[in-house]
Amino acid sequence: MHSGDIGLIGLAVMGQNLILNMNDKGFNVVAYNRTTSKVDQFLANEAKGTKIQGAHSIKELLAKLKTPRKIILLVKAGSAVDDFIGQLIEAGLEKGDIVIDGGNSHYPDSIRRTEELESKGFLFVGSGVSGGEEGARYGPSLMPGGSTAAWPIIKPIFQKTAAQAYGEPCCDWVGETGSGHYVKMVHNGIEYGDMQLIAEAYDILKRGLGLAEDEIADIFLKWNKGVLDSFLIEITANILKFKDDDGEPVVTKILDKAGQKGTVSYGFVFSHSFPVTLIGEAVFARCLSAIKEERVRASKIIDGPKKEPFRGDKQLFIDDLEQALYASKIISYTQGFMLMRETAKEVGWHLNYAGIASMWRGGCIIKSVFLGDITAAYNKNAQLESLLFDDFFNKAIRNAQPGWRRVIAQAVLWGIPTPAFSTALAFFDGYRSEIVPANLLQAQRDYFGAHTFRVLPGKENEKFKTGEDIHVNWTGRGGNVSASTYNT
Repeated sequence: MHSGDIGLIGLAVMGQNLILNMNDKGFNVVAYNRTTSKVDQFLANEAKGTKIQGAHSIKELLAKLKTPRKIILLVKAGSAVDDFIGQLIEAGLEKGDIVIDGGNSHYPDSIRRTEELESKGFLFVGSGVSGGEEGARYGPSLMPGGSTAAWPIIKPIFQKTAAQAYGEPCCDWVGETGSGHYVKMVHNGIEYGDMQLIAEAYDILKRGLGLAEDEIADIFLKWNKGVLDSFLIEITANILKFKDDDGEPVVTKILDKAGQKGTVSYGFVFSHSFPVTLIGEAVFARCLSAIKEERVRASKIIDGPKKEPFRGDKQLFIDDLEQALYASKIISYTQGFMLMRETAKEVGWHLNYAGIASMWRGGCIIKSVFLGDITAAYNKNAQLESLLFDDFFNKAIRNAQPGWRRVIAQAVLWGIPTPAFSTALAFFDGYRSEIVPANLLQAQRDYFGAHTFRVLPGKENEKFKTGEDIHVNWTGRGGNVSASTYNT
């Protein structure tokens, strides 16, 4: 009776494909769906001729699984996950059994579920799953985190089911409690940034240099053989070459209003105290694209720079653009990993940074050769404070800097918006500045709101003492009472 290696609840396309993938890898999978007719349909069609078993109740699902039981939930994030966990416990989940949430749950929910299930003797894993329907079927990037004791038990199934890149599985243990879903959220943010940077490069080549889609596609194909070798660069070239029946590129017929859903939103950008500026600008660019009708009206009323033909060396400029894209991508990943580091400190996680970069090298949307360099950097120094402190990336961004600056300057002169390129450079210049003008901001805040300030090291005196919150009577009319101190 107990012959199933793993169970899966939720037979939407992702669930079905993941079951078929695990079956192909030699695992005996038991499938269950709340609407049990879906189980029969699946077994009679997509799963016909396989070892996949069906269950028509939660109790039957548990009865068919080897112990400790391993059950993946691929259901809608939110209350449905909690409902199924409750049903599993009620149906006879035993101590040591493992519940795995593979949906798009928000990481605080995964923290809560880990704590709740562990308190009852069960184990919980919240796993990011990336790669879409095709990834689920043939090998996704899997990002599991949660109850550490669960990893040795699920590791053989997860690492065999995951995509394989450079001879290694695109799956490793991320860390404690909700870290798996958190890392997936950061992955999605980096994906937004990568896509926006590529879109800006396309805009510069099309509107700036006046190139046609076929010419731009050839440039992307060339870039895909170098440092920018990645899934997104590859599919961009394919998209640009794809023609409608009339011979016109399909991309030129698509309305320029970008959608967004899932975990990357204003909440992601502003709920952390770390400046993930590139992800933020990628979100805002989509928001700006959404007001299409207003932009059309603005284009007829507001003038910009007069378009002048490019008189420089086109190939040199294209090479500069490649370096600008590479440098901006380095900044995007630098911000993403710094954000994970800060959150890990706050929450008390011990994240596997080299493993995270390695598991993104295949099976997911941001897969790229570039991630191998990040893996190497964290293998060399697991406590690396910033990718920009690693010799490889420090040298790469130093070499890319001149072209990066030339491209942004030229785009500004053309009047072509480059929010992601520009914010990447602004972050880089701010990050490498020992002194930034926040001293004036603090003075202004103290002037109008008595919000106080701290003294700059080396400038202490009798009035301005180290470690004290200082208020100055700037006008001679104010008092000495200061507002309560707080950190933004």
